[in-house]
Amino acid sequence: MEPQKAGPEPRQPEGCLVAAIRLPVRIVVLVLVVPVRMVWDALVVAGRFLNDTVFRPVGRALLWVGRALFVWPFVGLWRYALVPLGHGLAWLGKVLVVVPLVWTYRWVLTPVGHALATAGRWVWAHVLTPVGQGCMWVLRGIGAGLYAAVAWLVRYLLVVPALWVYRWVLTPVGHALLWVVRGLGLALYWITRVLFVLPALALWGWVLVPVGRVLAVIGREVWDALGHAWRVAGRISLAVGRALGTLFRWIFVEPVRWVHRTVLTPVGHLVRDAVLRPCAEAARSAGRAGRQVLASARESARQARADVRRMVFGEPRERVAVARREPLAAETRTLGSSTTALTKD
Repeated sequence: MEPQKAGPEPRQPEGCLVAAIRLPVRIVVLVLVVPVRMVWDALVVAGRFLNDTVFRPVGRALLWVGRALFVWPFVGLWRYALVPLGHGLAWLGKVLVVVPLVWTYRWVLTPVGHALATAGRWVWAHVLTPVGQGCMWVLRGIGAGLYAAVAWLVRYLLVVPALWVYRWVLTPVGHALLWVVRGLGLALYWITRVLFVLPALALWGWVLVPVGRVLAVIGREVWDALGHAWRVAGRISLAVGRALGTLFRWIFVEPVRWVHRTVLTPVGHLVRDAVLRPCAEAARSAGRAGRQVLASARESARQARADVRRMVFGEPRERVAVARREPLAAETRTLGSSTTALTKD
C-alpha cells in the first residue's frame, strides 16, 4: 500500500493582535504598492521594446564594427606577418645558435667534463679522503675533551642552582599566587553575576523577548502584506495594460488597418496598374532604343576610324609566313644526319 500523503499543516490559531494588525497593514501596503507595480510593469515593457528595437541591433552593429576594426586586422597581422616571421626567426635561431651549441656540448664540453670528473675522483680518493680522515680523528679527540669540560661546568654552575631555586623559591611563591588568584577570580565572578548577568537575564526575559515577539509579528504581517499587495497590483496592472492596449488598438490600429485595406491598397493597385507599369514599360522600351542607337553609333564610328586609317596609311601589309627553325616531324634530327653547322658539308 502506498503511504498516504500528509495534508497541509493546520494553521495555528492567531491572536487578536495579529487580526488587528493584518487588515490595516494590507490596505496601506496595497495603496502604496499599486503605483510602484504599474510603474515597474511599464518600465519592463519599455525596456523590452528598447532591447528588441534599439539595443540589440546597435549592439550587433557595434560588435561587427569592433571585429572589423580590431579583431580582423590583428588576426591578419598574426596570420600573415607574425607567424611567418616567427617561423623564420626560429629557423635562424636553430641554425645559428642551437646547432653550434649542441655540437660544442657533444664534441668539446662532454669530453672535457669527463676528463675533469676522472681527475676529481682520483684527487678525492687519493688526496682529500686521507687528509679529511686525519683531521676528523684530531677534531674528534679535541671535541670529546671539550664536551666533558663544558658538560661538568653547565651541570654545577647552571642546572644544580636552577633546580634549587625552582624547588625552594618559585614553587612556594607560585602556590601562594595561585591561591590569591583563585580568591580574586571567585570574587569577580560573583560581582559580575550580581551586577551584570542577573539584570541582563531579567531584561532579556521580561522586556526584549516580548517586544521581539511583537516586532516579529508586525514584520511577518508586513512581509505577507507586501507579497499579497504585489500580486494584486500585478493583476491590476495587467488588467490596466490590457485595457490600454485594447483602447489603443480600437482608436489607432484598427482605423489605420481599415484605411490601409479599403483605401490605400486599391489606390496603390490602381496607381501600379495605370501609371507605374506603363511608365516602366515605356522606360524599358526607351532604354532598349537608346542602347540600339548607341550600338549603331559605336559601329559607325569604328567603320569611320577604319576608313580614315586606310586612307592615311593605306592597306595593311599581309604577314609573310616565316620558316620554322626546327625541322618538321618527318625531318627530325638524328645522330647520322648532317643538319648542324659542325657536320654540314
